[in-house]
Amino acid sequence: MSIINQNTANAAVTAKSSSIAQSLTAIVLGLFVVGFVGFSHVEAVHNAAHDTRHANAFPCH
Repeated sequence: MSIINQNTANAAVTAKSSSIAQSLTAIVLGLFVVGFVGFSHVEAVHNAAHDTRHANAFPCH
């Protein structure tokens, strides 16, 4: 295998790994937001999320 082909293969693997890492980070962040904000007993946090949903025209009732 030539050096150019090997570098291209390495770049493809790195790009795939980066994509998977970004996806996993987004999933973890989303679960944290839903778990913490959505079910928070802290009234200010819950009300801020509630107002944000309404501001984005997302029904929540």
